[in-house]
Amino acid sequence: MKAAIFEAVGAPLRIGTVADPTPAPDEVVIRVAACGICGSDLHITEDPMPFGVGAGFVLGHEFAGTIVALGAEVTDFAIGDRVAVVPMRGCGHCEACRRGDPGRCAEMSLIGGGYAEFVAVAARQCHILPDDVALEDGALAEPLSVALHCIVRSGMKPGDRVAILGAGPIGLLVAFWARRMGASRIVVADIHAHQRERALALGATGFALSGSNLTENLAELCEGAPDIVFECVGKRGLLAAAVDAVRLQGTVVGVGLCIGGDEWDPFVALSKEVSLLFSVFFHQRNEFGVALDALRGGPFAPQALITDRIDLSPVPQIFESLRRRTTQCKVLIQPELA
Repeated sequence: MKAAIFEAVGAPLRIGTVADPTPAPDEVVIRVAACGICGSDLHITEDPMPFGVGAGFVLGHEFAGTIVALGAEVTDFAIGDRVAVVPMRGCGHCEACRRGDPGRCAEMSLIGGGYAEFVAVAARQCHILPDDVALEDGALAEPLSVALHCIVRSGMKPGDRVAILGAGPIGLLVAFWARRMGASRIVVADIHAHQRERALALGATGFALSGSNLTENLAELCEGAPDIVFECVGKRGLLAAAVDAVRLQGTVVGVGLCIGGDEWDPFVALSKEVSLLFSVFFHQRNEFGVALDALRGGPFAPQALITDRIDLSPVPQIFESLRRRTTQCKVLIQPELA
């Protein structure tokens, strides 16, 4: 089958062929309908060791598709089922896995494989898509779930003022959920303005350009210092910026993947009694199902994230362009477009 293959740090992905997957007894094989290119994928190719990624790995963890083969032990699914996939693969039998939270399993691995025509996954990772959700849109369920978990972790209440640093897909989806769950002001900040209209379309009430006056700009647009600030970029200095901006006794949620460490002075956080939380992954049984329902339509549809739909052939070029913060937002790889 055709796939986009990682070779080495500094080298673009390579389009080539790899063996077609065959299912283990507890697995299914999925024909990939769509797979999102995630910012985490970009991070992985820059520092693959912490993720256990080496030459020949096929990236891609935001995907949906149709089941085309079943392992011998699979009884809950049928060939032809339309599914979205939870990319955290746990052991399947520990306490965390039994409660639908494989991201906390001691044996959890974050799977890839979506940058290809077919992929094998454990059947327990699959969720049937609602009939009224387009198959390709199912690829948005994973980032939607990540953003929902951020809101749940934050303890946000209706009426809260929310600021979001970073207008990438996760930041924009945090804005979507904040609006859906009753925040009174939702301000997205970024170093570029090209996502302003998309942020407003997804539920933001305001947009700020990051810079030396960020704290003041957020307070003005939020009509007071924000109760919660989400750091959704993962760059050095932004946790400190979030602490500066949040109100006294407010909450800062670290979401962005900051590799290589950070430097900041915790005295400001201490003096303001800021609650500093971090958010990663999501709850499979609860939050993923809610995310699937959010794809069914309504105001501020998360499908507004999608800027490009491509087949596998241009993936290396598009992947490299995303490192340079283009005007693209969520790019979906759809192998059958070829």
